[in-house]
Amino acid sequence: MQQKKMNHQTIEKLRALEFTFSSFRKLLRLGKCVDVMYSALSSIHYPNITVRVTTTLSRISMSLYLLADHILWIGRTGLCAVNGEKWGKVANKYWMYALLMNLVRDIYEIHRILKLRQVSLSDFFSDGCDARKKLATCARDHRDVIVDTVKNACDVVIPLTALGFLNFSPGSVGLCGVVSSAAALLTLIDPLLKLTPS
Repeated sequence: MQQKKMNHQTIEKLRALEFTFSSFRKLLRLGKCVDVMYSALSSIHYPNITVRVTTTLSRISMSLYLLADHILWIGRTGLCAVNGEKWGKVANKYWMYALLMNLVRDIYEIHRILKLRQVSLSDFFSDGCDARKKLATCARDHRDVIVDTVKNACDVVIPLTALGFLNFSPGSVGLCGVVSSAAALLTLIDPLLKLTPS
């Protein structure tokens, strides 16, 4: 009986600690939504129209996601009454829109690279070793596009699952989160792996 009480207390303390750390992190991110929205102004001048539109829409969506996330945080801290379920869906929708725009841009970049190198995806499935070498060279020369595509493809699983569009297990969603975090970490370690503008 005494052991169960201690375990329950330990779990409650850990939950409170997790909430405190999460709240502190959200507080530090409070101005980020304005910063991201402001960065959309610089992306509207990018010369390539596809990159311009996808990057600008992604940044606007990400800014709105962060705003909805801040509203959720205000509700969790008890500062104001907030419909958590509604704002959670709003946040996930804007996050999903931002990630889908990033993926459209990634697919555009991959198509542009393959066209420039005169390589097609069907070459990958052919028996010719030469075509595979071309694809391997493309991948090596454009690691930033590969890292960004992997990161966005893994990230988009999270809001798609939360909104009910996909039916992934929590373990699968967690694995996607780990892969995405590893890809993001790679861009911090080696800035050349970061796709610009992003």
